[in-house]
Amino acid sequence: MTHRLRSVGLEYAETAPVRLVFVAEISAPPEAVFEAFADVEGWPRWYRQVKQARATDGGKRREIRLVGGTRFHETVMASDPHERYAYRVDETNAPGLRALLEEWTLRPSGSSGTVVRYVFAVDGTVLLRGAVRALRPGLRRAFHQAVRNLDRMVAAG
Repeated sequence: MTHRLRSVGLEYAETAPVRLVFVAEISAPPEAVFEAFADVEGWPRWYRQVKQARATDGGKRREIRLVGGTRFHETVMASDPHERYAYRVDETNAPGLRALLEEWTLRPSGSSGTVVRYVFAVDGTVLLRGAVRALRPGLRRAFHQAVRNLDRMVAAG
């Protein structure tokens, strides 16, 4: 069953009841990293938890299916070339969620690399908030694996 989540703005990345923040440095330049984010259909190539991704409404929205069956209908909240890509979940079949925003920010590092910062900002039932906190190590691993895959994909051209 799909249910609607609370509509939140970009400030939610800093104000959510539960915020997980992960940072990694990769060798790919910000321009290439941003291009991979903007290529919604390409997400399954580097983020293995994403089974299927599709841009809708001229790129203003996304439909995401994760491995395991979770589905998200999202609104792209920020698509700032070479700097930031953020999206809010509007509808999902995941129980317990009330609001979810994900923000990826990019900062140049060294002569050609990028520092990637990811914020997972969420609210939900007490049970869901506890589960998200408990899953922090797994979400951290998924993030680091995804950015390593992204870096290899970009390097391969």
